[in-house]
Amino acid sequence: MNVTRHLARNPRTRAGRALRLLVLQLSRVWDEDTAILWQIRLDEWWRAFGHLTRERTLLRNGQLGYTHDRLRKAWFLVQNIVRKDLIFTYVVYGNPRTTSPLEGGVNAQLRDLLKRHRGMSEEHRRRAAEWFLTLHELSFEEAAKTAAPAPTKQRPKPREERDGPALYDTGLDAGEGLWERTGWAGRA
Repeated sequence: MNVTRHLARNPRTRAGRALRLLVLQLSRVWDEDTAILWQIRLDEWWRAFGHLTRERTLLRNGQLGYTHDRLRKAWFLVQNIVRKDLIFTYVVYGNPRTTSPLEGGVNAQLRDLLKRHRGMSEEHRRRAAEWFLTLHELSFEEAAKTAAPAPTKQRPKPREERDGPALYDTGLDAGEGLWERTGWAGRA
């Protein structure tokens, strides 16, 4: 998609058409042999058209610019990914090619769980996600054994009795304005 952004769907130059076709062939690479063959074709493209990425032209404003700027950008996108060994990680490590199975599987169910229980605190949501993932990895009996017991709340220590009014209390006080008023303010 990024290469198509630079080259368009129908590149004008032969070099652009060849590079776009080469990039589209990436979807057919599933094993090491086809990955090696693809990289050989990429080197052949460079030998045939690489000189175009270095050509310069005098622009209208008097400065030099690259003649085939879009081709150059598309080439460097592909070349940087190949140089950093990021292009065929799914072949080298045996990973899935995309994250699509995750989105339709575990991630979607976990997102649905958290959406249905929006009122939980953040800590409770973490524990729910942890429990969900544990249940999907282990059987229910094994997960129940591994679950840590909930921390028990400690009872508050009894307060010492003081002389005088309490600073914070549940009792009513006339100073709070909860009593019937008399005099001018209460109109009684």
